[in-house]
This record gives sequence, C-alpha cells and structure tokens, in this order.
Amino acid sequence: MGRLEGKVAVITGGAGGIGIAAARRFIEEGAKVLLVDLDEAALVDASNQVGSNASAYCVADVSQKADTERYVQQAVDVFGGVDILLANAGIEGEVKPFLESSDEMFDKVMAVNVRGVWLGLQAMFPVMQARGGGSIIITSSVAGIKGASMLAPYVTSKHAVIGLMRSAALSGAEHKIRVNTVNPSPVETRMMRSLEAGMIPEDLEAAHEVMSANIPMGRYAEPIDIANMMLFLASDEGAFMTGGVYMADGGSSAR
Repeated sequence: MGRLEGKVAVITGGAGGIGIAAARRFIEEGAKVLLVDLDEAALVDASNQVGSNASAYCVADVSQKADTERYVQQAVDVFGGVDILLANAGIEGEVKPFLESSDEMFDKVMAVNVRGVWLGLQAMFPVMQARGGGSIIITSSVAGIKGASMLAPYVTSKHAVIGLMRSAALSGAEHKIRVNTVNPSPVETRMMRSLEAGMIPEDLEAAHEVMSANIPMGRYAEPIDIANMMLFLASDEGAFMTGGVYMADGGSSAR
C-alpha cells in the first residue's frame, strides 16, 4: 500500500518542475493526479512523464473563477473526488527595483499567486468536505518570510498566501481539511533561470553561483527535495499538521 493509495490529487502549475516532481511522487505512492496548467503542450508532456495511466490534465488559468471551477469539476468527474490540492501555480514577475515595478506586473503576479490560490481553496473546500477531509498544500517561498528589494510583487504574493493558509486552516480544521505552506529556497527550475537572467543577464552561471552561496547548504534544491515535503503533508503521516509554514530552504531562513 502506497502512502497515498486511493487518493486523488490536483496539482496546479502541473507542467513545471516542482509540479512534475510532486506528481511523480504522488503517483508512486498510489494517487491519481490531475495536472493543471495554461500550456496544453507542456501538460501533455508532463502527463507522459509522470505516468499517463494514473494522470489526467486540464488546461486552465488559475486566476479565473470559471477555469478553477472547471478543473475542480473535471477531477470529480474523472476520479470521483479530490483529497489533495497542491496549489503550486505561480509566476515570478520581473526582477526590478521596488520603485520601477509596474502596477500591471504587481496585479499579474497577485492574480496568479494569490487570487489563484484563493479561488482554488474556495472551490475545493466543499469537494473535500464531501470526502470527509483532505490536505491542501500551498507553494509559498523563502520569499514568503523575507524581503527582496528586486522582487517586491513576488515577495508580497508569497507573504500573502501564508496569511490565506492560516485563515483557511482555521476554517478547515472542523472539517478535517488541513492547509499548510511549503516554502522553498531557489529550486533548479525554469523560474530560477528567469530570475538569474534578471539578476546578471550577461552571466547566468555567475548569478547561479551568487544565489547558491547565499544558501547555507551551498546548493539549490532539486524539485524532488520539495516534492518529498509535499508528499509528507499530503499523506496521513501529516495528519496533525495544519496551519504550518514548512521551510525547505537549505537553511536559508536560519540566517
């Protein structure tokens, strides 16, 4: 018996590095998985990577209520319900000084990173209540507990989802719906390539070295490092964990 045997998981940002790693781990442990993302071609590839017999996919914009309701309904229609939501979709915005960041970029980052999570929780709570409970894991960041002058919209969004998580955890406790955040340091994914290009566009390797040097363990996380924490919180091993901020940051928050 796998740790998620018979469970159904929805993973937003499912075509990204963390989403694919989490889907693989969840499927290895017995879950059925619905991958959600904007890019259909990337979703098809992700589904093939994680095991198409145990997964389905839905093209959706998580910042739109109709799309959110559609992916939740698809999970119910295809798999019979939902036990786990990994609210993982997110964008980084631009690497710019605080006073140069535009209102438009702030709104875009907040729409995906915060509104997308809000809508997902709102749509998922009744479905999980019908199943007798569930686990919701929100991908925040080390930027959710620290500042970064060149990433103000992103930092704001990742702080915001921690407040949302804590409020939802209190609401969900009586229904056995657990809500937590996982807060990674830099991870070897596309997002970090984008951020490195914003930091030192003429030398991406130097940007990587600078960022790695700021992590006490001396390296970026691999997607599997984050997926393993998410698996614990999704499983019954995390049955008493709710309202928590779980750092997966190589010691970054210890400084």
